[in-house]
Amino acid sequence: MNADMLEKIKNENGFIAALDQSGGSSPKALKLYGIEEDAYDGDEEMFDLIHAMRTRIVTSPSFNGDRVLGAILFEMTMDREFEGVGAAEYLWNEKRVVPFLKVDKGLADDENGAQIMKPMPDLDALCERAVAKGVFGTKMRSVINEANPAGVDAVVDQQFEVGRQILAHGLMPIIEPEVNINSSTKAEAEALLKAAILRNLDDIADDQQVMLKLTLPEEDGFYADVIAHPKVLKVVALSGGYSRDESNARLGRQHGMIASFSRALTEGLSAQQSDDEFDAMLDGAVGSIAAASST
Repeated sequence: MNADMLEKIKNENGFIAALDQSGGSSPKALKLYGIEEDAYDGDEEMFDLIHAMRTRIVTSPSFNGDRVLGAILFEMTMDREFEGVGAAEYLWNEKRVVPFLKVDKGLADDENGAQIMKPMPDLDALCERAVAKGVFGTKMRSVINEANPAGVDAVVDQQFEVGRQILAHGLMPIIEPEVNINSSTKAEAEALLKAAILRNLDDIADDQQVMLKLTLPEEDGFYADVIAHPKVLKVVALSGGYSRDESNARLGRQHGMIASFSRALTEGLSAQQSDDEFDAMLDGAVGSIAAASST
């Protein structure tokens, strides 16, 4: 594990940009960016356009390690380049932004009010490639829709099992058991989730740590004991569908939690903007999210 990257994530201020839209979420991301589905033909053109959007973000003067601690990449992005340089290498060497990789393959069908991750038979090989490309850590997402103990435990137990597999490769896992913000039992689900997280942290070796990516909670300060846990490097927050203003407001009330926003980061960015307009919009977004992450 890269010691300089670890030190940055542990001690510096800022947030983690989530730039990991995959095949399922890319059409919506492009539409919000001002590119309709009839503007491209097939997945190849779609992924070229999403990479162009990501390139515009990470190469902007507003996007750098002064306010952005890390960035989560989609696998196809890791395998591409920014300005002629491998994506992970560019982020660290040019921007001092720590690269992470999304490794999950999507969600299984809902069972017991939750969606675990689909199988990842090639995870070891993917981790080896990520290490070779200079990636620091990984991210993987599950979803909890209801406060069902069996569903919550299935999500968290799987996340930590895979997390230990990732740790064995010298990578830092970001464990993301998202609670659906529209759940009618969101607060109750968060209580079950926290108990399951604390139980699973007991099985992490004393000389290892994980990161957690969690939905902004209903109760302010709810995850304080998780944030303070010695086996947790950092707790980051997902926006989950909240607007940027709502996400920042909720985050600002969670001491010790930082952002890892996707939609809330790119909100307002458009393919039709001039470079100056784009940079100004991104600068405002980065500034507001960094400020909310420092409270």
